[in-house]
Amino acid sequence: MNRKPLLVLAAAFAALASTASFAGEADPAGQFAEPVQSVKSRAQVAAELAQFRQSGVNPWSIRYNPLTAAQSTNSRQQVRADYLAARESVSALTAEDSGSAYLSHAAAAPRAAGATLAGTPSNAQ
Repeated sequence: MNRKPLLVLAAAFAALASTASFAGEADPAGQFAEPVQSVKSRAQVAAELAQFRQSGVNPWSIRYNPLTAAQSTNSRQQVRADYLAARESVSALTAEDSGSAYLSHAAAAPRAAGATLAGTPSNAQ
């Protein structure tokens, strides 16, 4: 039986076990923890907490549903017209070729060059 691998493994384990480990304070000099000065009083924070609890909406809750208060600004006819207008492009994009043919034809069509550049604000002065 070859004992050499066992001896190497035992030596490695002994070397690993003999090393000292040092546990200390996370930040003994306090160089990373700067004192934070609050801009609100304790009463203001307590009032905000009470207002939050009274609202009954907890976005961290497992039962939070943001759609309960959502209301559409479009009428049923507007939504239906938008759907019918986009139906062909959606059908082409979800086709067997994942929309490759549709996108290649759309890329070949001439487009009007716009004056809008990336980063141009909509209300540029």
